[in-house]
Amino acid sequence: MTTQPLSTVRHSLAHVLAMAVREHYPEAKIATGPATENGFFYDILFPEGQSLAPSDLPKLEKSMRSFLHRDIPFTRRVVTPDEAKKLFADNPFKMEIIESLEREGAEISVYDTLDFTDLCEGPHVESTKGIAIDAFRLTATGGAYFRGDENNPMLTRISGIAFESKKVLEHYLWQQEEAKKRDHRKLGRELKIFTISDLIGAGLPLLQPKGASIRASLEEYLWQLNQEKGYARVWTPHLAKESLYETSGHASKFGDELFRVRGKEDSFILKPMNCPHHMQIFADNQWSYRDMPVRYFEPATVYRDEKSGQLSGLTRVRAITQDDGHLFCRIDQVGQEVGALIDIIKTFYRTFGMEDYRVSLSVRGENKEAFLGDDAIWDKAEAALEEAAKENRLPYVRQAGEAAFYGPKLDFIFKDSLGREWQLATIQCDFNLPLRFDLSFMNAAGEKERPVVIHRAISGSLERFMGIMIEHFSGAFPFWIAPTQIQILPISETEAAYAETVSHALKGAGFRVELDTSSESLGKKIRNAKMEKVPYLLVIGKNEVANKTVTLESRDRGKIGEQTMETVIELLSKENAEKTLGQTVS
Repeated sequence: MTTQPLSTVRHSLAHVLAMAVREHYPEAKIATGPATENGFFYDILFPEGQSLAPSDLPKLEKSMRSFLHRDIPFTRRVVTPDEAKKLFADNPFKMEIIESLEREGAEISVYDTLDFTDLCEGPHVESTKGIAIDAFRLTATGGAYFRGDENNPMLTRISGIAFESKKVLEHYLWQQEEAKKRDHRKLGRELKIFTISDLIGAGLPLLQPKGASIRASLEEYLWQLNQEKGYARVWTPHLAKESLYETSGHASKFGDELFRVRGKEDSFILKPMNCPHHMQIFADNQWSYRDMPVRYFEPATVYRDEKSGQLSGLTRVRAITQDDGHLFCRIDQVGQEVGALIDIIKTFYRTFGMEDYRVSLSVRGENKEAFLGDDAIWDKAEAALEEAAKENRLPYVRQAGEAAFYGPKLDFIFKDSLGREWQLATIQCDFNLPLRFDLSFMNAAGEKERPVVIHRAISGSLERFMGIMIEHFSGAFPFWIAPTQIQILPISETEAAYAETVSHALKGAGFRVELDTSSESLGKKIRNAKMEKVPYLLVIGKNEVANKTVTLESRDRGKIGEQTMETVIELLSKENAEKTLGQTVS
């Protein structure tokens, strides 16, 4: 087994794929074939009259494995531009790349593998024998323009995946299949959580009653966590005059992503961010150093005109509801406040069973023109945030060039139940907007001092988080957040009156309850409730009516048995309050 980096193995497999293509299609023109995040691809121009279908992939895989069984070396050599042109005289794609390298004065290298020579800077494994024969798979064919330019010829892209071992490959394939089953767009439609209407527009999902219930539960929990840390709730309108965003810098930053609205007298912008509004609330008060920090919380919707091809269900939308918050503090309070935010983040994600995370400390890159503010301000902000990350022992890595345009940030990347990573919570340190809006408080010396602003969102956005949660739980939400927590199933009309009494009592206790009064059989009612992934079922028959009880059944734990209403309410109230991840009643 090779000890080379996985990216090198994947790059080498792209060359082996090209060799297999040439074996079966000698006249095909080989274009480019890099490694990708999970594998590799090669773009090919097939002769007129020839094509490649997904059904042809197994024969290419078979040829690739035959090469991997042999000890075929990858041999690198540097060539002159003229030598390269002679080698690839009949390949217009390679010729274009060679001419580009020649203009740049760059070194030109090729790799020889048997009788196959490819233009490539490498690196590659030493030999095909070093590549695991059972840890890759060809997955798809599709179309792609040469070098991604639609003015260039359309090529056939053959894609593959490759991993360290067969076991990792099989896990990835399982993960992909499971992800298809859990696709939030599919489950969201089947479970009636959200709707996309062509009349309303792409990227503008409508939440059905069940979706609105999930969102309300999320918002309530987020407010509870923020309120405990001293946040005050505010509200701001959905649009503002253009001058607000010219002052903040968002007008030039977001450009054509902004929705512009022309009023009778003024020009407005549908807000792309909440922070400029919160700056105005802070500015309308007189603050002293004793008042700091000042903390605002607002789950508010912002609007960005994303490209239609990038929109997807709830995870990429044009109307984005951030569980937004901004706190204004002294520089010596940054560490303390970041620590409090980290507590909120950890508590929130622990509730959903997402405790495996890493952190990106995003700072400025070399292109300083892309960021607001001077070097001194940025140095101060980056140092403050990194010190806070160290104090709170975060597993962070610095990422140059990934900062927000107004300041550095900590991005929290969590793994879901399938092991996929999602960038969710963020904490951003900002010395620039307080300067732009001339914000101040009176310090201990009686002088004006600029506050530091910390921007933060715990869930990222409610829409995207809901989409991720649908897939994370495969639609089977924990009891506390499930849109329908309890389904009451009377066996016949005879039990209808008692079932109504039970429903009223449970609703009075604060539960979200549905009563199935249909004429379906009990078996059909139970199947329907399970398809809707309802956490608890209460079956009511003649015995239950006579005994003033219900028979309790759990989605996850099966039949629990006959219980009094007092017991059911007590047990489920405890589970609701504790926001238990799994069902605990037994």
